[in-house]
Amino acid sequence: MAAAPEPGEPKERKAFKLLGFLDVENIPCARDSILYGSLGSIVAGFGHFLFTSRIKRSCDVGVGGFILVTLGCWFHCRYNYAKQRIRERIAREEIKKKILYEGTHLDPERKHNSNSSN
Repeated sequence: MAAAPEPGEPKERKAFKLLGFLDVENIPCARDSILYGSLGSIVAGFGHFLFTSRIKRSCDVGVGGFILVTLGCWFHCRYNYAKQRIRERIAREEIKKKILYEGTHLDPERKHNSNSSN
């Protein structure tokens, strides 16, 4: 029998996996995309039902709405996530260069300051 964890220790949580393989907690953008897709499905299906009163076609529209909204949110979020990671990488490299060249004859700020004082 497993011992109960101490109050100060973090509890082991089992990750929630959608369809058995999509780890919603650890994949960026997955949670938001699924939630927005579900909302889009309900809105599209219910809206179509209110206009046409056709149940089967409304369910089809709801599934299509889920797919379209989920994919749209997924690609939009992943695109912004990739842009943010690129900006962070560039900023890290610039900070490393600044630390490396600061105070040396290769420092661009030092050249700029010496030219303006002459």
